[in-house]
Order: sequence, then C-alpha cells, then structure tokens
Amino acid sequence: MITDPTITRIGQGVELHHHRGQREAARDLFAQIWDDIGGEQGDPLHICVLAHAMADVQDDVHQELMWDLRALAAADLVTDERVAQAGVTLSAAGLYPSLHLNLSECYRKLGDLDRAREHLQQARTTIGALGDDEYAQLIKSGLERQAEQLRGGP
Repeated sequence: MITDPTITRIGQGVELHHHRGQREAARDLFAQIWDDIGGEQGDPLHICVLAHAMADVQDDVHQELMWDLRALAAADLVTDERVAQAGVTLSAAGLYPSLHLNLSECYRKLGDLDRAREHLQQARTTIGALGDDEYAQLIKSGLERQAEQLRGGP
C-alpha cells in the first residue's frame, strides 16, 4: 500500500487522466506537484514517477520525450529501499520496463525507429523485474503492440 503522500497525489493525477478523461486537470496537478517537490532537486522517486505521469499528458511529443527522459534519469537514482519506504510494490528495477516502453513509443512517433527499437529491447530485457500481476500484463501487452507497430503492423 502506498504510504508516500506525494506518490498518492501523483496517483490522483493519473486517476484524473486515465479514468476520468481530465487530461488538462491532471497536467495542472502534476505541475503543482513538480513545484512542490522542488523540480529537478526533488526526491528521485518522486521525480521518476511524476515525470513518467507528466509525459502521458503532454500534447507535444517533444515535451513527452523530455519528461520520459527525465523519468529515466531519475530512475537510475532510485533504490529498492526508497521504493519500499514509499509503499510501492515494485522494485526499483520494476520501474524500467514501462519507462523504456514509453521512450520507445516517443521515438517511434518522432520517426527515430532505431532508438525506438533500442528502448523496446531494453524494456524486454527488464520485464523480468515485474511479477505476473495485472500491471505486468499491461506492460507486456504494450510491448507486444509496440513491437507490432515497429514491424509496420496496424
């Protein structure tokens, strides 16, 4: 169970976006949280999770990419101990499959298929860090869709 209040607030923004269709409200909340955590100077876990969520509510793929790259850089500073302290059920390594999947998608949208394939491969390499729960299945199906798109499928 999530015990970190900032992660809980980020979850509220994700809820606004994904379950209520309130993308702009989510973006506004994420921007407020970004200010509250001190932006780039904040806790790497907060930066990683927030930037990952913020990327999803961007209208411009270049902005989406910037946020996703920021999330990936912060993930490199997150420890298992910090994740557990926040009540997050993933290990620090469990952050990477989704981060790389999103980066692959950004690069595909930008037409940089080599980088898109590189991040897809990195996502596949790190997928073992996830269990076999609903979240893992969501990421695995996303990897399959991305692979299909990079092969020129529907």
